[in-house]
Amino acid sequence: MSRPIVAIVGRPNVGKSTLFNTLAGERISIVKDTPGVTRDRIYADVTWLNYHFTLIDTGGIEPDSGDVILSQMREQAQIAIDTADVIMFITDVRQGLVDADSKVADMLRRSKKPVVLVVNKVDSFEKYMPDVYEFYNLGIGDPHPVSAASMLGLGDMLDEVVRYFPKEAAAEEEDERPKVAIIGKPNVGKSSLINKLANEDRVIVSDIAGTTRDAIDTDIKYDGREYVFIDTAGLRRKNKIKEEIERYSIIRAVTAVERADVVILVIDAIEGVTEQDAKIAGIAHERGKGIIIAVNKWDAIEKDNSTVKKYTERIRQVLSFMPYAEILFISAKSGQRLNKLFDLIDIVIENNSMRIATGVLNEIVTEAVAMQQPPTDKGKRLRIYYVTQVSVKPPTFVVFVNDKNLMHFSYTRYLENRIRDTFGFRGTALKFITRERKEDSI
Repeated sequence: MSRPIVAIVGRPNVGKSTLFNTLAGERISIVKDTPGVTRDRIYADVTWLNYHFTLIDTGGIEPDSGDVILSQMREQAQIAIDTADVIMFITDVRQGLVDADSKVADMLRRSKKPVVLVVNKVDSFEKYMPDVYEFYNLGIGDPHPVSAASMLGLGDMLDEVVRYFPKEAAAEEEDERPKVAIIGKPNVGKSSLINKLANEDRVIVSDIAGTTRDAIDTDIKYDGREYVFIDTAGLRRKNKIKEEIERYSIIRAVTAVERADVVILVIDAIEGVTEQDAKIAGIAHERGKGIIIAVNKWDAIEKDNSTVKKYTERIRQVLSFMPYAEILFISAKSGQRLNKLFDLIDIVIENNSMRIATGVLNEIVTEAVAMQQPPTDKGKRLRIYYVTQVSVKPPTFVVFVNDKNLMHFSYTRYLENRIRDTFGFRGTALKFITRERKEDSI
């Protein structure tokens, strides 16, 4: 089951980013006292009690502003609202209830989504509670007093948020069909790819970047097996400012990747791989999904004997954090190599779910340790007692050692490479967790 999405919305400068950073546990959003500083939406995975959800921070909503950037931020916030399962509406007890709050409340009411009304900057409940009651006038539910900066009232607020999450029992029936998310920047050919695979125009295709408003599921049958393809894109924009358009694709990608078994990152061969591609790919990498990089519009490239090699090297350079990803050069327009895409999807799904017996795994690790001695520090050498695989999707291994501070990243990467040499694991990340064990407890 995918994580619920919680969007933080409200006027500028009411403390949305401070609350976001407090809940996310790190300073992700830029926090300043200038309205409009949080320009692009940021997301983070948050855990509260036994609940896991994705939190979205948004730029402040200025309902009537004609300013170009503020109007773009308003549209970003609308995307977050459309995508969210629950909305946290943040207001400011110091500023009190203002007309813009009422307009934002009207906007949220129209969304028909559950809304948790949060009154921020309540550093003293005794002092500010009479002012908190004023926010009942919004007619959007009980106000929940918090102080994001002082971390007051957050537990009661989160209890209210998770109350609206879909219950496991009410979740959609388990669908065993492989789910494939198509992600990438707007206008790289994601919808065209799905239409070609489905042999019909199921998704609107246009030269305007971001004409797919929402994630769309398309059922595709190939060689007797059914797949669910999830298309994602941005928002059609009148004011096409390239940087802003590209940011819109991020949250769509997050929600699609959560549901997917395999992620296909579509790159435009004409434009080449970009840093924006790396940001979008990072979403799938962080979540341990199987990954295929599809270089689209390959038919439009003039080629010589070294073209594929040069493109591959460039992709590996920009996406250096995921050297395991499979690369396929395709054309959604002509159908070039699309049959190979399904073969790769099947391989990657299998690898993402592969389990290795502990005995076999430790034979490989013992051999690897014999070939390259573990690191030492101040005369103390790392000892690896044993390794076991604890889960799949992605394959996750726990390494038991004498001192986890000696387990350098480079040696973990070395062990990963030896495991890959033996078992392949094409197209999937591997996750390693280091645990300390006293020698006499082994």
